[in-house]
Amino acid sequence: VEVRGGSSTSLVLNPGRFDFEVSDCFLLGCPLGLVLAMRRTVLPAVQVSQLRPACSQIFNLFYPSDPSASRLEPLLQPLFHKLPPFAVPRYQRYPLGDGRSVLIADSIQGHPSVFLEGDQSHGQQAEMKTEGGGGGGRKASVTSVESEISICSMSRLGDTIANISSSWWGSKRLDYALYCPDVLTAFPTVALPHLFHASYWESTDVIAFVLQQLMRCDCVKTQEVDNLDSASFSPSSPREKWLRRRTHVKLRNVTANHRVNDVIATEDGLQMLVGRFMYGPLDMVTLTGEKVDILVMTQPQSGRWVYFDTEVTNSSGRVTYTIPKSKKLGLGVYPVKMVVKGDQTNAEAYLTVLPRGMECVVFSIDGSFAASVSIMGSDPKVRPGAVDVVRHWQDLGFLIIYITGRPDMQKQRVVSWLSQHNFPHGMIFFSEGLVHDPLRQKTIFLRNLIQECHIKINSAYGSMKDISVYNMLGLSSSQIYIVGRPSKKYQNQCQFLSEGYAAHLSTLQFGHRARPKKSTSVRMVLRKGSFGLSAKPDFLCKRTHLRRTMSVQQPDPPCTPNPKPERAQSQPESDKDHSGGGGGGGGGWHWARAFNHIMSS
Repeated sequence: VEVRGGSSTSLVLNPGRFDFEVSDCFLLGCPLGLVLAMRRTVLPAVQVSQLRPACSQIFNLFYPSDPSASRLEPLLQPLFHKLPPFAVPRYQRYPLGDGRSVLIADSIQGHPSVFLEGDQSHGQQAEMKTEGGGGGGRKASVTSVESEISICSMSRLGDTIANISSSWWGSKRLDYALYCPDVLTAFPTVALPHLFHASYWESTDVIAFVLQQLMRCDCVKTQEVDNLDSASFSPSSPREKWLRRRTHVKLRNVTANHRVNDVIATEDGLQMLVGRFMYGPLDMVTLTGEKVDILVMTQPQSGRWVYFDTEVTNSSGRVTYTIPKSKKLGLGVYPVKMVVKGDQTNAEAYLTVLPRGMECVVFSIDGSFAASVSIMGSDPKVRPGAVDVVRHWQDLGFLIIYITGRPDMQKQRVVSWLSQHNFPHGMIFFSEGLVHDPLRQKTIFLRNLIQECHIKINSAYGSMKDISVYNMLGLSSSQIYIVGRPSKKYQNQCQFLSEGYAAHLSTLQFGHRARPKKSTSVRMVLRKGSFGLSAKPDFLCKRTHLRRTMSVQQPDPPCTPNPKPERAQSQPESDKDHSGGGGGGGGGWHWARAFNHIMSS
């Protein structure tokens, strides 16, 4: 903070500057207000309004129950003690914000009675003057005086805004209050500052608010410029009433388990999106006869969702939408989102538009990746080196296809598992509901992809159960890779990876050195990188830290008396890192876990 040039004092020294200009400064539970208030009591000659931060805008975020936080606005303008701090919208209810303006001018205009205290006496004097006149001209006199008062008030309000803005630390509000549950009053006061400090870095409300300010992009205004339907995106009305009265009763105490199918299509073919909207872990409740918005990110680099249409779910909770010719998408990978208008729950997927003859590599998730059987378990083991093999094929420009015989009700669980183990991005396909012959469903689905989307399967990975599937698709034995011990029955039908993925990766790298990569035009179609964590990892995260996969190419860990076997290298880390050095830290850890649970609810 530096003293303004026009100030008569130089008590505040400028310790230095950054080599770059600071635009926005976010304070999280910072006691800056207490420091400035104490300085004012010690040095009355220094006014806070004379200070100017070396940045364009300051955001003072705090929890109302935080004993170490304080407000800044009343120090700059005493009248702001009558205004509450700006309430940061809850991300769970308003992911795009609640539509309220954070500009200081709008806040002053919204509370004219606070900043124009002298208007009441002025109005009383004018009214007394009108009462002294004749009765016939009273009505016209009152009307003219009221208009004069209104014009005068607006003029004075404009002057007030100009005066306050001249010494304000930016163009927006400074104090922002975060949601704080009342149950926190039961926590010890001594423990609150530490818990609040940790919660700032885990709060989705804070992250969403910071991103909204940094992007400097009002969602509604941007859509109006692009001639989009801004009403469907308005953050001020996040929910609509259910079309059916029974819906809100059916959805009590159940969580959403929606899913949208990943789609592969050609540029000149049919581009159809299919989603199903269910509630409960086993699809106990079906969302019937309710509105669902369909959004597509037509320009993924911009990160902006484009509204396409609104559909109503059928009796089985499904929504089927065919993209019209006027909105057909070109070559590329496009995120798709379907949002339930009644409660704003959503499901995401990807629409991939490919050229004819696109080469791909197929991976059976349970057969090629999972090293342990887990039908409804929290986290099956992953085979060491599996992630590196998939990434190798992705780097060569092949489309990655993940396929599984699991029902689509487990999509969020499976995508979370792939995401947490850092698997490269690809298209994921499930069986539609519970089927008695999942291998037959795999065969039919892959055959339809080959015939309708004109893709070419270069290689396929899986278990011995998948050999019959790949053989029926016409793949040769050199294109089929099976993980596990060799079997004489199938030794002429596939390539067994008996030495694991590490040796197989070395063989692939050696064999593909002389093979040129796919053309740039085809590679630009594919989405690089790994699965994002937007796949609701709560399905698997029963511990605080995400489970990580150890790559076989990472340096070896230091020797320990009990080294882990190779197949256990990808297992999640234990909770020993969280328990602290001794027994004394256990109490604080339990407090922190309880606090995080409360703040996320």
